[in-house]
Amino acid sequence: MTGPFRYTSPEPPKSATGVVADVYAQLATDFGIDRAPTFVVLSAAPPLLAGTWAVLRESLLAGQASRTGKEVVAAGVSLANRCPFCVTAHTVLLHATGDHALAETIARGDQPEDPGHRRLLTWGKDMSTPQPFPSGQAPEYIGTALALHFINRIVSSLLTEDLLPGGAEKYRPVRSVAGRSLTRTVRRELVPGGSLALLETEGAAPEWAADTPIGTAFGALRTAAHLGGGLLSDEDAALVRASVAAWDGIAPLPLHGEELPDRAERPGARLTLLAARAPYRITDEDVAAWLAPPFTDHCLIHLIAFGAICAVERIEATLTARTEENA
Repeated sequence: MTGPFRYTSPEPPKSATGVVADVYAQLATDFGIDRAPTFVVLSAAPPLLAGTWAVLRESLLAGQASRTGKEVVAAGVSLANRCPFCVTAHTVLLHATGDHALAETIARGDQPEDPGHRRLLTWGKDMSTPQPFPSGQAPEYIGTALALHFINRIVSSLLTEDLLPGGAEKYRPVRSVAGRSLTRTVRRELVPGGSLALLETEGAAPEWAADTPIGTAFGALRTAAHLGGGLLSDEDAALVRASVAAWDGIAPLPLHGEELPDRAERPGARLTLLAARAPYRITDEDVAAWLAPPFTDHCLIHLIAFGAICAVERIEATLTARTEENA
């Protein structure tokens, strides 16, 4: 396949079987987009694909919290992570909710007029700020934010910046029309837990998820993503974890040259650390230095996912600590 895929060659969706085909079918029904590159790029690693989709579905798409509010958070996270593909995607989805002026305000980089939307956007950009939503809706908003922190890193590492062919998304009418085509799907009420049957892994649900399906999905994604750590030596895995632990879990600050392992000597550690801390800085040379036989697309996806989940867990720890301080 060509198009938005930078370093992998996913099988055409029409040839998918098993859980991959099942995820694509649910994407078409519940998300309105059956071949979303965000998920197709994960298809060589079905447990990761299912876990990523489940976390996004159960937090952003299902539940009782405002879909508009959660889309604002998703856009805020994507802006903080410098992921233009995802910023555009959630701008389009805001158009789908009918909030056209809000969508374009965020697309321009401006602040929403509504104070509630401003607070949500601010929190999406910096989750150390006070939580601007009722405690009963926290699992949905936190799940949405953490899902986007993971997805942003996958997208920035493995996809181009263009959401639509030729970068057509840069035009407001195109964003509006694309959003309107999804309006009926966005307005559907989804039954929570509908994605859990697709999961191929399981793991401990976090406390913030409060016994919701979001926690089950997040635990499965965490388990699947950590499998990528096995592609690194113990020394390289420890280096990645130590670097991420030293980060404050808030601002995705650029890594200094001395913090990055040498590309020739430790390519796996370098690539994983970039995926965690600054995925938009991954270069063709970084990937080529590591992606050689016996490694495959499946391996690359898992390595990037390991870096992404390390970052997500650091953000989660920072968020949990701030919540406890304010309790």
